[in-house]
Amino acid sequence: MSTDLATQLREGTKKAHTMAENVGFVKCFLKGTVEKKSYRRLVEDLYFVYSALEVELKRHRNHDVISMIYFPELNRKQSLECDLNYYYGPNWKGEIAPSPAAQAYVQQIERVSEQAPELLVAHSYTRYLGDLSGGQILKNIAQRAMRLADGAGTAFYEFDEISDEKEFKSVYRQALDNLPIDQADAERIVEEANAAFGMNMAMFNELEGSLIAAIGKMLFNTLTQRRPRKNTALATAE
Repeated sequence: MSTDLATQLREGTKKAHTMAENVGFVKCFLKGTVEKKSYRRLVEDLYFVYSALEVELKRHRNHDVISMIYFPELNRKQSLECDLNYYYGPNWKGEIAPSPAAQAYVQQIERVSEQAPELLVAHSYTRYLGDLSGGQILKNIAQRAMRLADGAGTAFYEFDEISDEKEFKSVYRQALDNLPIDQADAERIVEEANAAFGMNMAMFNELEGSLIAAIGKMLFNTLTQRRPRKNTALATAE
């Protein structure tokens, strides 16, 4: 049966989507204010979130619902590992840990996997469709802002196994509409998608503090470097 889930998800998460775009960290990012230390913390958090999501989706790949939206070509864990190697070096595994918000996000993914696997649809939709929709724009912003060489530190945004992202999104949305669920299930999935947006915003809010601190430090250093040095001899005479 068709529940028009793709439309319900789009319409039912509009408010949450707008709120996420207006978080300070995201607004700064979209305006080109991207600081490498804060960005690599984002990559770090996303690594833990996607690792959990992809483990649980694979675990339920034969589930009546999950099997229909299980597309391994969407997986981001390996690309995030490439980026972590770029930002932290070959020993990156010993350098990273999830933030409190990322840990809460991971725990929620694991919880729904145990209790109601069909709700993983919400997390898959929220993460992967967003990546496919705005990935290239965000990649270009990150490259310009952090002066990265093409492909360096931005593997996350590359979907090498998907040749036509627009066509793939259509296939994915059609799969959503064809899921064997009823309207009550659809409403629960939309509710979980809104919760996923909230957890994503919590991660961004954590990063906002470190971004502001980093920008403040850069401004301070810039002002200090530009401040004219007082003539020592004149100062002594005074």
